[in-house]
Amino acid sequence: MIPPLVSTEWLASRLGDPGIISIDATWHMPDSKRDAAQEYNTAHIPNAVFFDIDENSHKASSLPHTLPRVDEFEKSVRKMGITNDNTLVIYDDSDVRSAARVWWHFRVMGHTEVYVLDGGLKKWRAEGRPLTSEATDQPASDYRAQFVPDLMRTTDDVLMTLKSKNEQIVDARACARFEGTAAEPRKGLRSGHIPHARNLPFATLFSDDNTLLPPDALRAKMESAGIDMSKPVITSCGSGITACVLKLAFASLGKQDVAIYDGSWSEWGSDIGLPIETGPAENI
Repeated sequence: MIPPLVSTEWLASRLGDPGIISIDATWHMPDSKRDAAQEYNTAHIPNAVFFDIDENSHKASSLPHTLPRVDEFEKSVRKMGITNDNTLVIYDDSDVRSAARVWWHFRVMGHTEVYVLDGGLKKWRAEGRPLTSEATDQPASDYRAQFVPDLMRTTDDVLMTLKSKNEQIVDARACARFEGTAAEPRKGLRSGHIPHARNLPFATLFSDDNTLLPPDALRAKMESAGIDMSKPVITSCGSGITACVLKLAFASLGKQDVAIYDGSWSEWGSDIGLPIETGPAENI
């Protein structure tokens, strides 16, 4: 299995290759007071296009930035000029590592040649690599998506898992939110976690240079969280973004049987009919 990450050196040596398209997937929490689109317009990797996570979501959903319909996704990607034959390199300059979400968007829509820039724009900039404010002009394409259902889970799927125990649930939120000792940033959500879930905070999986931890360190983090690497996983978080960071980390170790609970805590925590737990994860 090909690793899901490429290095800054790899991308820098291929700038100008017409078969490779970089995608700026930066997304910020609303209270950050940062504007990802404006940041892209100010400075981005040459020839990169911008993927707006909020705009490229299911408009009819009451939940934040859930996966769009296949036709919605195709329409947006065609406007970006991306073709099915392109190799895609996703990057971000986000505290929530939003490139992983867009990587998963393309994966769940059937695009296989898609990777995340390890270290993101932070490492790219620190290394003094080229940036531009020039607009990227790509002709519209005829992109076709093919939904891969095995990569996503719904609330009903998670409820079935609670009974069958066939899949492990791993929550990417910070420990205090998982345990219910910190309030959720979105109004109207209960505090706590899905019963029997494990907690693996996404922010603990990165090195000082913004790259993912080395494989041995990643595996140690997962095992210390009580995750059985031989069993399938469903990842969850606040609204489906950092759950994708966990999937990316698992994929970097070659573990592919990992699906995203797209609604995540925004859906589960808002439904008083669904069970929750508070406190630390159960002992193994």
